Amino acid sequence: MVSTSTEDDYAKENYGIRSYIQCQEQLSHSLVSMRDINETLLGQVIWIRSRIHLIRNHGKRAFITLRSQTETMTAVLSVNEDVSKSMIKFVANTTRESIVDVEGEVANNPVSTELNTQKNLELHVKKFFIVNYATFCPVFFEEDQRKSLHNIFTQYNNRVTDLRTPVPQAIFRIQAGICKLFHEILDAKGFIEIHTPKILFAPSERNKNVFYMPYFDSKVYLAPSSQFHTQMAIAADFEKVYTIGTAFRYFGGRTRRHLTEFIGLNLEMSFQYHYHEVLDILGDLFVQIFEELTQRFTKEMEILKLYNCKPFQYLKPTLRLEFQDAIKLLAKNETGTFFNDELNVLEQEKLGQIVRTKYHTDFYILNKYPLSNQAFYTMPDPQNATLSNSYQMFMRGEEILSGSQRIHDVYLLLERVKHHHIDTDEIRSYIEAFRYGCAPHAGAKIGLERVVMGYLGVRNIRDVSMFPRDSHHFMPS
Repeated sequence: MVSTSTEDDYAKENYGIRSYIQCQEQLSHSLVSMRDINETLLGQVIWIRSRIHLIRNHGKRAFITLRSQTETMTAVLSVNEDVSKSMIKFVANTTRESIVDVEGEVANNPVSTELNTQKNLELHVKKFFIVNYATFCPVFFEEDQRKSLHNIFTQYNNRVTDLRTPVPQAIFRIQAGICKLFHEILDAKGFIEIHTPKILFAPSERNKNVFYMPYFDSKVYLAPSSQFHTQMAIAADFEKVYTIGTAFRYFGGRTRRHLTEFIGLNLEMSFQYHYHEVLDILGDLFVQIFEELTQRFTKEMEILKLYNCKPFQYLKPTLRLEFQDAIKLLAKNETGTFFNDELNVLEQEKLGQIVRTKYHTDFYILNKYPLSNQAFYTMPDPQNATLSNSYQMFMRGEEILSGSQRIHDVYLLLERVKHHHIDTDEIRSYIEAFRYGCAPHAGAKIGLERVVMGYLGVRNIRDVSMFPRDSHHFMPS
């Protein structure tokens, strides 16, 4: 514990441990946010609250790196009429990650500090008080994050401490920005946000990748997407809807690309004559998101540049290729197998590299997938019975979106249900929604974490999930 001995110390009133804050008093001074400190405050004495990021003690002089969320700044203590040797010793013994209140004068930094966000300014400390003392805990500072090789188990088992540092702070601000832009852009296009149930009495996807659990006297499933209910909203004449919410996918393996719990951004809309109207909306949605992220998150992107996050490239309008075009590109580059009805992970990654080289974009659409591997609700291609009106979108060779024109005719739907050997009783309420007439429509399922991962060039999806869940990891609980 930090010593508080202040015997015969002329600066003893200028440092110490604050009494436990229970709102028993209201101090007269207000705290300035570190991100608001700029040249207009030069020469002014201010109070800030931050964490101790790093301390270097040189006897009569000490340098502290203060950290507040994505911001870092140097504070300097020198022996003078406000600061004693005992005060410097007290500060130097303060543990990293402790929360402190510091009063100081804003001054020019004679040596620009590239590692700090406040590069040209520093704080000359006059008073220093510990608000909350941190015991020892694993901390992932920048020097560790640059290596990107620290033990992943230790990192996520101590996620709260890990999240404090600038890189995660920047990542999750950008993630929040994507959600906000998803709202803003779709609202402006006439979409309505709806909220759909996460407990289903029948799985919305006919595979083993769903969780089930007891529910009173029944068995229910955790929703892997909101698609059934967004389609029902279209049948109810809402025309354009979207959802943002938790989705669950049973995945027993362990890869850098999969989580068992993630955030789904789903949309569904009716169209006039062609599902490409929906593809146009989707392409424009993402282009607008990319443009706005560049403008709104310049500070966060500067932080991430230090950690080798590569600039993201995209075209306007979005590049659109057909699935067979992708097969030809891969074959031309002697890549992949010859060929299944979808691309495996290695083929997707290689295609991303080929497209970036050939078209100078990291974001593109693949259209017209083979029908054989599509879900029962996918509309077949009217000109080629082996293909479907389905599509996927990719960022840096990672799939971030899958979608299709949905079958809106109940008789064709029943035919496809029979083809897939699905028990109609299990999805009766879904089928009934189409018996009363439904507009032609299409939609998409988007993985938020995949979008963040692709935009920033992050290799592991767990780095863009605040508290990641997979088949082996569920801490913090």
